[in-house]
Amino acid sequence: MFPRNLSISWFNSKRPCSCRTPRRHEGYFASFNSHFCKGGLRGIFQIRWITIIACLLPVLLFSGCGYRFSPGGEYIDKNIRTVFIDNFSNRTSEANIENAFRTAFIDQFVIGGRFTLVDRREKADSVFKASINSLTTSPLSYQRSVIAAEERVTITIELTFEDQSTQKAIWTNKSFSGYQDYAFTDVSTKETNRRNALIKLSNDTAERAYRLMMSGF
Repeated sequence: MFPRNLSISWFNSKRPCSCRTPRRHEGYFASFNSHFCKGGLRGIFQIRWITIIACLLPVLLFSGCGYRFSPGGEYIDKNIRTVFIDNFSNRTSEANIENAFRTAFIDQFVIGGRFTLVDRREKADSVFKASINSLTTSPLSYQRSVIAAEERVTITIELTFEDQSTQKAIWTNKSFSGYQDYAFTDVSTKETNRRNALIKLSNDTAERAYRLMMSGF
């Protein structure tokens, strides 16, 4: 209980003020606390605005300069309008694998729509060619009978897209690779599933390579 004759002004005068002027011996931190107390909420809002601007600045810069990851082939000469897909070479023991990959790339060029396919090299402004350098199969899991139940097929392919008039490469990748997993329950389903996996691998490889080529990567 406080005495009745104590006034509110006397009580306030006894309370410690956190906003008092710092003494010299209290050093830098006391001066900083006094300044922050005087700034109040204004300082807090200033810090928040600085944080928001710092987060939005990269977005504004990228949108302002028109940066985008769009595989439209803008870096390719506009005069290059036709393409000839040359026969792919096959350096593996997998028979006819080059035909499956060539078909997949033909389909991808048609879907892309940037170039018109021609049936002879002499008619083309550009030539796309590839060499399948390796194709390996490795087991991923086994059954109880020590027979592989899941396998992975991996391919490495060399790709070149060149200007027909200058014979210079517009885009090239000497070790483009991809893989596809497939499962099977017995020997009868192994070959079928493996063949389907190779078809999917060829389509996926063609799609990824085409996007990279058109993006200039």
